[in-house]
Amino acid sequence: QVRLVESGGGLVQTGGSLRLSCTVTGSIYSICIVAWYRQAPGKQRELVASAPTGARVIYADPVKGRFTISRDNAKNAVYLEMNSLKPEDTAVYSCGADVRPSSGGKCYAYWGQGTQVTVSS
Repeated sequence: QVRLVESGGGLVQTGGSLRLSCTVTGSIYSICIVAWYRQAPGKQRELVASAPTGARVIYADPVKGRFTISRDNAKNAVYLEMNSLKPEDTAVYSCGADVRPSSGGKCYAYWGQGTQVTVSS
């Protein structure tokens, strides 16, 4: 069974920084893609950044230049460094990963529980 556990959320003032972490545990042969999503109250979940294996990183336009996604493949972890935070960044941030549980198998999607990020004005 695969689990994703996020940490690092919290309350920060406008212009501040936070670093989110997500660790993938369980039956993992390889990780096909990891990504961060967010959902603000009353809004749909949106992609923040994704880091596919062997492909370039993708950022949503609102976070380009402020957020950085990175992976530590040895630890099966993904991070989201968030700088110059704005009140509109307030949301529940979740990591998602497509995981291949065995060699030659297909990838399956998994989600973490999410962590709250609140940016005060």
